[in-house]
Amino acid sequence: MALALALLLVVPALTGAVALRVNYAGEVREGTKTRGKDAIWLGHAWVDGRKKDADLDAFAARIRGTGIRDLYVHAGPLEHDGTLPAARYPRARWLIDGVHRKIPGVRVQAWLGDKLATESPDGLRLENAASRAAVVRSAGQILDVGFDGVHFDLEPLHSGDRDYLSLLDDLRTLTRERRVPLSVAAHQIDPLPAAHSVVGAVVGSPKWWSQEFFAEVARRVDQIAVMSYDTWMPLEGLYGGYVAQQTALALEVTPEDTDLLMGLPFFHEDDIGHWENAETVSAAIRGTRLGLGRTDRDRERFGVALYVDFAAEEKDWEAYREGWH
Repeated sequence: MALALALLLVVPALTGAVALRVNYAGEVREGTKTRGKDAIWLGHAWVDGRKKDADLDAFAARIRGTGIRDLYVHAGPLEHDGTLPAARYPRARWLIDGVHRKIPGVRVQAWLGDKLATESPDGLRLENAASRAAVVRSAGQILDVGFDGVHFDLEPLHSGDRDYLSLLDDLRTLTRERRVPLSVAAHQIDPLPAAHSVVGAVVGSPKWWSQEFFAEVARRVDQIAVMSYDTWMPLEGLYGGYVAQQTALALEVTPEDTDLLMGLPFFHEDDIGHWENAETVSAAIRGTRLGLGRTDRDRERFGVALYVDFAAEEKDWEAYREGWH
């Protein structure tokens, strides 16, 4: 029985690993490079007073000439009731004006988020209509400051959450009225059928979304950025193959009029979810290009999203420029 159990666990894992490594093989296709629609997540220091003019000058010089068009600037977090204290972003106007002046054409989106009460009693409850309405008001409040759009990252967000879809519908009404983009950070897609259900039943945290739910989210937004890191992959070849698979799965169901961005790991740490030596920028870019070339090489509304500015090292920027331009 012990041998049988071991085989049940090990054989599928080995089979999956081989498949991912094969997925990372081959040549990237011509034309699978930046379309000028990339993004980067920026930390809270840009709106709370810690960053100064010299910092903005240096950042502008760094991204000038790259494909970065959107900055997701952390302006939250939201309170658990969906409200957003104005004291959290005292220097937002300075940043917005400075970016528009120094890097014309680059949009500054407000990155808002909160912990959801999906796996613990503490957090934002999307099933509460009053809380959802407060989130929409908070989005309007932050747009009044002058942000060019709003980007939401609510976690852990379980696949099939209808209350989240309802929130997106209401937010889309607001952003269309304001003529600004609605953007979201998205969970990864099931690498195997019903993986989110199986993992959720075993450990209580589903991790992935079904491809169908990803499609429902993508249809409701202008821009969707896949958080294609923290994948549990221990080897670079496996991670790159995984990103290639995720890129293909996302491309298959993202509407042509929605921007699809694949996340790049601009951070360095080692834990069970993220292995620094495996989840490299180079592997993510190669995997992204492989998936794009095999699935929809000519997709124009496509890019990468860099996470995150305050943890990035020079080698990450070099890999981004060399691999994606």
